Amino acid sequence: MSVLTDFSNELAAAVEKGGAGTVLVDARKRYPASGIAYAADLVLTADHVVTREENLSASNADGKSFSVSLAGRDPGSDLALLRLGEKILTPAKIADTAPNIGQLVIALGRPSNAGIQASWGIITAIGGPARTGRGGLLDEYIQTETTPYPGFSGGPLINTEGEVLGLNTSGLAHGMALTIPAKFAWRIADALARHGTVKRGYLGVRTQRVDIPESARGALKRDQQHGLLILWLEENGPAEKSGLLVGDIVVAIGGQAVGDPDDLFAALNSDTVGKSVAVEVLRGGRPETVGVTVGERK
Repeated sequence: MSVLTDFSNELAAAVEKGGAGTVLVDARKRYPASGIAYAADLVLTADHVVTREENLSASNADGKSFSVSLAGRDPGSDLALLRLGEKILTPAKIADTAPNIGQLVIALGRPSNAGIQASWGIITAIGGPARTGRGGLLDEYIQTETTPYPGFSGGPLINTEGEVLGLNTSGLAHGMALTIPAKFAWRIADALARHGTVKRGYLGVRTQRVDIPESARGALKRDQQHGLLILWLEENGPAEKSGLLVGDIVVAIGGQAVGDPDDLFAALNSDTVGKSVAVEVLRGGRPETVGVTVGERK
């Protein structure tokens, strides 16, 4: 048997394995989309393909159709979770290793009852954090050379072992296909399964990125080039209540350095809402730490 035949057979085996956890999702007027079996009774898909909240259905790899309900959605990350009435799905296996640029990958979709569809290529870029066109922030995203055929949104990106690396969607960056890494997508899915929504924190400030003077960098005892100058405080907002001041330069939140607005957005994740976090600022060139109880962004 030739090397090419072996390679072809391995790709086919990966598609078969990954396809077992790839679900058809019928939740919009146009053609169906795809989803991933997150749990025995839960399907993770792209939020933008769920345009109605009634008469939703899905079909598994065996072609069995079943009714589903909306368990929760997070437009900011373009993720939605659908719930079955019974536990009949085989959850998709998540890859243990992180994706790498140049890695061979396969995008899967099940946009019709004809069966699984696949497109292969390599990972061309891994970026982030990045704001989405839906008001959210991706900690990380994956770009590939795979072809995003109609109905592939919500389906998985798999490795050559058939394990899920992420969820594919064209609903985040003005139609450009991106992959949401599994570690991020599964964290959102867990929050949706438990609460139906994803909380996002806020401080009630307006800021501007500024350079940190070299003398102040010495006081921080780390080489941090930029911080966020507070220009405005919301009246009775979390920051004002906690004693932050206009003119403070925010340099870290919860021990995580903050150098631009995306860093601030990322630091105020759902785990921080309602909790006191240490906000490190430069005040008059000297570092101070203020405990701020994070509010919930409405």
